[in-house]
Amino acid sequence: MNDFIAASLMMLEPASIIAIFIGSVIGIIFGAIPGLTYTMALSMVLPLTFGISPNAAICMLLSTYIGGLTGGSLTACLIGIPGTPSAAATVVDGYAMVRKGQAGLSLGLVIMASAFGSIFSLLVMVFAVDFVAKAAVHFGPVELFSLVLFGMSLICGLSEGSIVKGLIAGTIGLMIMTIGVDDIEGVQRLTFGWTPLLQGVNLVVAMVGLFAVPHLIKTLVDFRLRRIQSHELNDVKTRMPKFKTVKDNVGLLSYSSLIGTVIGAIPGTGGPIAAFAAYDQAKRLAKGKAKEQFGKGSVQGVLAPEAANNAVSGGAIIPLLSLGIPGDAATAVILGGLLIHGVTPGPALFTENKSLVYLIYITFFVATVVVMLLQAYGVKFFIKLLKIPPQYLMVGIMIMCVIGTYAIRNSFFDVYTMIIIGLFGYLLLLAKIPVTPVVLGLVLGPTLEKEFRTAMILSENDYSVFFTSPLAVTLYILIVVFVGMQLYADRKLKKAALEDAKSLPTVAS
Repeated sequence: MNDFIAASLMMLEPASIIAIFIGSVIGIIFGAIPGLTYTMALSMVLPLTFGISPNAAICMLLSTYIGGLTGGSLTACLIGIPGTPSAAATVVDGYAMVRKGQAGLSLGLVIMASAFGSIFSLLVMVFAVDFVAKAAVHFGPVELFSLVLFGMSLICGLSEGSIVKGLIAGTIGLMIMTIGVDDIEGVQRLTFGWTPLLQGVNLVVAMVGLFAVPHLIKTLVDFRLRRIQSHELNDVKTRMPKFKTVKDNVGLLSYSSLIGTVIGAIPGTGGPIAAFAAYDQAKRLAKGKAKEQFGKGSVQGVLAPEAANNAVSGGAIIPLLSLGIPGDAATAVILGGLLIHGVTPGPALFTENKSLVYLIYITFFVATVVVMLLQAYGVKFFIKLLKIPPQYLMVGIMIMCVIGTYAIRNSFFDVYTMIIIGLFGYLLLLAKIPVTPVVLGLVLGPTLEKEFRTAMILSENDYSVFFTSPLAVTLYILIVVFVGMQLYADRKLKKAALEDAKSLPTVAS
């Protein structure tokens, strides 16, 4: 109880309240504007947290995450373009309602379902995280190594549907992570005799470069090639659904939220999968006229994907807090932020700093309420922002990225590093190689290396120690199974594409 009171007092600090408000606004804006993502918002917000307390920093990062998850549905409903991939399922019925003249109700359904999904996942998180953390207390170096390897293999294997590209990206992340001086033996690694590289590549610098710069370049290139389209937006007033509508759909909301929470807790999945899975289940369970309404402006077609999409947030936090393994790119950035501010997620966090865990719970709830109110009463403001030409927004964001990167260590070298990594990230984007595994290599790489080397030291360089733990062996088997399944799926898709190409009629020259 004392820890809960201490966390509540931390939340009531002016810095924490302001941080939640700012984070929520930034998250909604980045989520709402097509082309920007809440992961990009987190990577941009992260440098801004260095000048505030760790408590306020946690509040800002979590509120940005929650705001970004919901913000993508604003444009999905209003202009039929999802602000984030997670909002793609909402477009189907959300935009259909707008075309029927029910724009206000469509936004109201989105806001209500988003809040329901977030709070549902929070309740699951509160009960599940502590249980997982208690079980993880008994993990040794071998178990932790296999667990981190399992998390990396899932995300690398499932990224962009290509295991080869995912593994390439993950390896790149591990290589960048090794740059600098080895903490154990003090030897230089991949510095090529260049003194500035002795300090290594800062995690925040790499994140800003990988997530922000490629999108900036892409938007400016699209503007140059005249690919950017403008959208006419009218003023909309949010209309919350009636109590009867909520009451009749509590079961659907709960079921969809459960789907989102479970999928969010599985590393490598995320919002898009959860949203479409919930939408599909809602359509299958619907009967009569309700089923016929799907695709034409169905209330259930908006509620289900939105509840699942936002429930992913709580699910993704479960492995992050209890095991130190992020569930997606956004939580990987949050993990980096926690580590930078001296907070190490894992079993020890629940025994050494219980008040901080409660602060995360409370922040999650408060941020959900703040985001809900901001969207309900600030729709007109966000619509005006959407009318700003993207190329102008990108210039402003680039300036903020440069300032934030320089402020980390007051070093222009970090700015140059960000630009170089950003250009490299843009090349990865052109090659359709995902950047999420790169970030996972940067974030989880140090833990992977530390636990591996600790196990080797304790066993006197006996590699067989990695196969003495039943849990570790089980995780190795799961890694092989998941990688095998992904390879099979890739091969099946390529075979189907080849058969489709052969079946197309040829045109005589």
